[in-house]
This record gives sequence, structure tokens and C-alpha cells, in this order.
Amino acid sequence: MTQEFSFSLAATSGKARTGTISTPRGDIRTPAFMPVGTAATVKAMMPESVRATGADILLGNTYHLMLRPTAERIAALGGLHKFMNWDRPILTDSGGFQVMSLADLRKLTEEGVAFKSHIDGSKHMLSPERSMEIQRLLGSDIVMCFDECPALPATRDDIAKSMELSMRWAKRSRTAFGERPGYALFGIQQGGLEEDLRAQSAEALQDIGFEGYAVGGLAVGEGQEAMFNTLEFAPDQLPKDKPRYLMGVGKPDDIVGAVARGIDMMDCVLPSRSGRTGQVFTRLGVLNIKNARHQDDPRPLDENCGCPACKNYSRAYLHHVFRSQEIISSMLLTWHNLHYYQDLMAGMRAAITEDRFTEFERDFHSTRAQGDIDPL
Repeated sequence: MTQEFSFSLAATSGKARTGTISTPRGDIRTPAFMPVGTAATVKAMMPESVRATGADILLGNTYHLMLRPTAERIAALGGLHKFMNWDRPILTDSGGFQVMSLADLRKLTEEGVAFKSHIDGSKHMLSPERSMEIQRLLGSDIVMCFDECPALPATRDDIAKSMELSMRWAKRSRTAFGERPGYALFGIQQGGLEEDLRAQSAEALQDIGFEGYAVGGLAVGEGQEAMFNTLEFAPDQLPKDKPRYLMGVGKPDDIVGAVARGIDMMDCVLPSRSGRTGQVFTRLGVLNIKNARHQDDPRPLDENCGCPACKNYSRAYLHHVFRSQEIISSMLLTWHNLHYYQDLMAGMRAAITEDRFTEFERDFHSTRAQGDIDPL
């Protein structure tokens, strides 16, 4: 077992890359999809079930955990891995995005962000130093810099100011993180959809030096076309020998498109959240289990899927338990969606290894375009 954090590339196919991020808690196969365990749990899933889908790493949330049950309490109980019974790598976000999107009455200054908790109105301050302290108390393997993420659309001037503030915070994050062998700190590139601002940000981050680099500030309302246009250049501005992480993405076609443009890691609440609302991802696109067409259908969601929902239960049953608001519905549909996402990642890793990613991408889109199987 390696004691250092490292990244090695194994193969490329066009801009798509496959490799391994090595950590003391285990290897992460890339491209990697990280299920989101916001409050120290992937909702409706046991940790061992998440692992069974093929996940090598989970994402935890600094903002939610600092408010409840608090990072200090988690540290006293042995750290986040022990607390949530997940012994493999964990990446924690910095809390910046949630402060911007969830907190009440926030005030942004050079120092950081003062805000009131969305839970009980209590007052808190999140700065680069405090974010690093919380993530150290949690014991996360991959720590994210504290940054500001402006919602798009925004003026070029606002995006530039925000990016420059994030770069100053990145430097403070690096200093506060210190020397921690086996742990990694990732810098976050900002700059909206502007190629020159992204280049400035990438240069500033490389001057500071990080173990990995994230493309931040996308998937915040700009639309897929604008996101892909930005990904045509943004990953190329970052070091080739370090992991590249696209934050908060996304739908299956977003993920395939991001990998095609050189991204190694992604996370999103979509597969788990969709599972709870009856949205099911399959090779043939998205289906809605609450639709009446499924109520007498004895067939599985996807006959080629090996997850428990598809192996053991019919569409009719899954429709029934969803309509009846039974807990097993969230469990089975979330498991299926996470399994589908990890299958997709495995398929892409194999295609890159065999240098047939373009073919994989074409097949992925043509299969989805067929749509769901015909009703009985």
C-alpha cells in the first residue's frame, strides 16, 4: 500500500485519459465518478452497497458537516472515515459553493464569508484557514481549496474580481494546509467562460503548486454547450501529470463529454437524488418509474444491468413501491443509478485503454437516442 499521494496516466484516446490516483487508503481508477455523501451518508445507501457499485471514492460536504454534527465532534469520534464506516478515500469540498447557495445573510470580505446557518440561524465564519482546519478534522484524503464561485451569467469584471479573490484564497489555503504526506490539496481554476481569465487562474494555481486541479465555476446554469466550449480549453491549461476534477457534473452525457475533453474526476448528487424522485438512468436514456406505463410491466429496468433492482425486481414492483412511498423504492433506484454511473465509468476506462473512445462516445449517444423499450 502506497503511503504517498500520486497520479499516473496509463493510456489516452484523443484527449480522454485513464489512470490511477494512489492514496494511502486505496487507489482511485480514473475517469472516476464520486457519489456524493453530503452529510456523511449517500442517501438511501449503505457504504458497502456504494462500494459494490464500483465507487472508489466518496465526496463529503464541509459546509453541512461543520454545522451538523460539527467537524470537532467527528474528529473526537475518530474522523469521517470511521464515523460513516467508509474506509476508502474521501474528497471534501471547501464549503464555498454551499455558503453561496444555501446560507442566509452571507457577507463576503477578503477574510472569508460570514453567514448564518440555514439550519438554525447560528452565525459562522468560513475562511481559507477555517476550511482547511475543518477538512483536516474530518480527515479527508483530498482537500479542496476555499474559493468563491460566482453564479453565471455574471459580468466579465465580476468574474475577474471573483477569480482573483479565489487565487488569493488558494494561496492562503495552501499555507494553512501545510505539509501533510499522504493527503492532497487541490486548487480550483475559476474564470467563468473566459479563456484568458481561466489561463490566468491556471497559471496562478501552478505557481502555488497543488497535488491536483479542479475546473470550478461550471455547471452553475450556463448550459451544456457553454460548459463544453469552456472544457475545450480549460483542462489543457492545467498540468498533464496531475488529476483534473470537474466539480458538480453531472448528467451521463455531461460526463462522457467532459471525459472526451480531458477530465479525470467528477461528482454529482444527480444519480442519488434522481433515484429518490423516480428518475432512472439506463443505457437507453432516462425513464420515469412513476409513469403508468410501468404498472403491469414484469420486465426489469434494464435487462443488461447487474444491480439488485434489475436482477430481482420488475418495473411493476418498482412503480408500486415508488407510488406507495416505500423506503425500498429510494434504496433500489439509487443503487441502480449509482451502478449505472459506475458501469459508464468502467466502460470509458476500457475504451480509453483500447484507444476506441470516439467509437464508445458514438455508441453511447446512438444507444441513448433509441429511447426506452416499447411499452407492453
